[in-house]
Amino acid sequence: MAREFNVKGSIVALVTPFAGDGAVDFAALEGLIDFHVENGTDGLLICGTTGETPTLSEAEYAEVVAFAVNKVNGRLPVIAGAGTNATATTVRNCEAAAEAGVDALLVVGPYYNKPTAAGFYEHFAAAAQATRLPVIVYNVPGRTGKNIPTSVLLRLAGNVENAVGVKEASGDMSQIMDILRRRPEGFLVYSGDDALAFPMAALGAEGCISVVANEIPREFASLMRLALAGEVGKARTLHFKYLNLMNLNFVESNPIPVKTALALMGKIRPNFRSPMCPMEDANRGLLAAELKHLGLVR
Repeated sequence: MAREFNVKGSIVALVTPFAGDGAVDFAALEGLIDFHVENGTDGLLICGTTGETPTLSEAEYAEVVAFAVNKVNGRLPVIAGAGTNATATTVRNCEAAAEAGVDALLVVGPYYNKPTAAGFYEHFAAAAQATRLPVIVYNVPGRTGKNIPTSVLLRLAGNVENAVGVKEASGDMSQIMDILRRRPEGFLVYSGDDALAFPMAALGAEGCISVVANEIPREFASLMRLALAGEVGKARTLHFKYLNLMNLNFVESNPIPVKTALALMGKIRPNFRSPMCPMEDANRGLLAAELKHLGLVR
């Protein structure tokens, strides 16, 4: 099966910055895009979980995706998160993102619904059939409430030509290794957990769709390139250097910590859309101390 999409390395799951009135802060978003281009990020995911996408209207979603594609202007591959818990809405998002000119789509497992294996397959197949773009399945049971079986991924890989890979955030290394062992040639596996990106790359994964890359784009891209090149010692050194930051990014629900960090770094304003809210003071202190320790803030 021919698979044209082959981005490897560090793909940032970009935050969506908001202004004080709650509107999307497009000036800050432009700055973030330039920050990643300048620092060697390998790809950009817009409107994923880290982008607080469930709080965006369909019109805002289309506007943010189109803005990102326009500002990137071919300098990086752009992936749009298009998944929702309703197949019809997911299809509309896929069509809107394709019209905007993205390079690929990320489709999360339907959250709250908890579909059967057959329901998962039908959902992802419908999304893929709505477009010719490459589609990456996103398995994050901690968010959605249900794990996507490996059998569904293999069935999609075998039957749906533009189902090109999976972002695996189950945290289950046995499952991840099973996917890596059994996947067909050309089916991409990305880590969805920063702390597992290094070991997954050592096992053959193609990279990571990353939260921590928001804060350390150059360093995380270097970590991924070293790991993919088999430079285990150097990659391990970077992994351990930034492991505490990776973990602190999830001390509260993502993207609360990473947006707080970016605000402390002067990249965005510390604004969220409900039900996301400002970080608790104790955790904010831990995060600020780690950023200072790493030289990311003064």
